[in-house]
Amino acid sequence: MSEDVDPGPTGEAQARPPSWLSRAYRLVNRNPTWRAKLRYGLLPGAFDREHRAVLAGIKRYRENERGQQVNRYLLRRNTHRLEKGLLMRPRRDIFALDYIEATMEVFAQATVRCLADESDTDRLEWQWAHDVIAEYFEVTGSHPLIDRLRKRFEDLDTGRLSGGDSKPYHRELGDQPPVSYDQMVALAKQRRSVRWYRSEPVDRNLVDQAILVAAQAPSACNRQPFLFRIFDDPNQVAALAELPMGTAGFGHNIPMIIAVVGRLRAYFNPRDRHLIYIDGSLAAMSLMFALETLGLSSCSLNWPDIWTREKKITRLLDLDPDERVVLLLSVGTPDPEGLVAYSQKKTLDQIRTYNK
Repeated sequence: MSEDVDPGPTGEAQARPPSWLSRAYRLVNRNPTWRAKLRYGLLPGAFDREHRAVLAGIKRYRENERGQQVNRYLLRRNTHRLEKGLLMRPRRDIFALDYIEATMEVFAQATVRCLADESDTDRLEWQWAHDVIAEYFEVTGSHPLIDRLRKRFEDLDTGRLSGGDSKPYHRELGDQPPVSYDQMVALAKQRRSVRWYRSEPVDRNLVDQAILVAAQAPSACNRQPFLFRIFDDPNQVAALAELPMGTAGFGHNIPMIIAVVGRLRAYFNPRDRHLIYIDGSLAAMSLMFALETLGLSSCSLNWPDIWTREKKITRLLDLDPDERVVLLLSVGTPDPEGLVAYSQKKTLDQIRTYNK
């Protein structure tokens, strides 16, 4: 019998005013937003780890912004924003007033660091930022803020480091890509989830070549908020292979596992929390295609957000609070005796619409 029905002294059901708890429940249940907040926000649930990681990432971002550490995600983002301003048509004479000072601040920090330690990684990133900022000051008009920062840029000791040409450029449209459409279709059809591998070790040089291709994948504001954590130690691979769901029956023959790890420290706002999954997956897809061209095969392994598994992989990978696993990949030389699932894909009409 409903709690809002009173049987009365005669035992017959008589309506009574609903309790405050019942009224509150009905009110919340009618509002999808509040229903979601109650289920996933106020009560312990599946998104707790995501919430904590987002907050940890913002905290890390702000600490880099205020400290002596170069906030490279800010530099990469703002350099790309300048690039987009430079390639606009028509290009505005004055733009980027709301972020050019912050860009110059972090670029000056990066210049000091690069002069002190000219590692190849930092040098290439600095060179790109330098060339784009130099072009910005070359083409923008006179403005008190821009004029002041232009003078600061000119006063920086960049002569020993500069000399590249990383600013926006015109594509050579006459040059056709070396891969034809038919070849691309053949590669896409050849790439399947391979679960059976030869026992031989995976050549790290081949994996590095494939990762260089993955690095060319698109990324929001070119922040590339991911790492490829590669494991080929048999004990570590065996421990990792037990964690994702879906490896039962073949996990024992995996020679290498790559963990794609997203870093939420790349963002200052929760609105961008999903980008580690988008950017990480785009890079992973490029990686899988590249592996196929090098004679290696892969299988993307589902990563479930389950507390016990999250706890284990956090310990195994020694993840920071803002780092989240996007997916795992098994990698190896395919065993020609192993079967591969046919996996019929949806037809064009099933996955495509125009203007609706």
